[in-house]
Amino acid sequence: MNSQPIDIFQPLTLLVFWTLLVLLQIPIRRFRAAFKGEVSPGDFRYGESARVPPHVSLANRNYMNLLELPVLFYAGCVVAYVTQHVDHVLVLLAWVYVALRIGHSLVHLSYNNVVHRLGLFALSNFVLVAFWGRLAWTLWLG
Repeated sequence: MNSQPIDIFQPLTLLVFWTLLVLLQIPIRRFRAAFKGEVSPGDFRYGESARVPPHVSLANRNYMNLLELPVLFYAGCVVAYVTQHVDHVLVLLAWVYVALRIGHSLVHLSYNNVVHRLGLFALSNFVLVAFWGRLAWTLWLG
């Protein structure tokens, strides 16, 4: 199975849209909590205060997670594309990484089992290391 360089942008685009969906959860959860009287605008004056319930702050925390290590994923995808070092292994690793990150978000934003969440997070990090290892291998040894 041959991959085209542009194929690397499919998983990247999915992760971008997933991140935007999680971002949308922040105001939705905040407004719902405000309408229920669980929070007031002052509770968000300096970010999130101790008065903000966990079910409200989880979306913000997950959004921050999606802006941390995935930056290395985005950079790797762009490097692979620009240098024309996209192959089927790299594309597969990209899809696995995105699936694990989405799985992590789903656990985090729903039942939030720490062991399940940590497992998905750790696996995604191993895949990210493999992604960069594969990219480095193809860049240096072509």
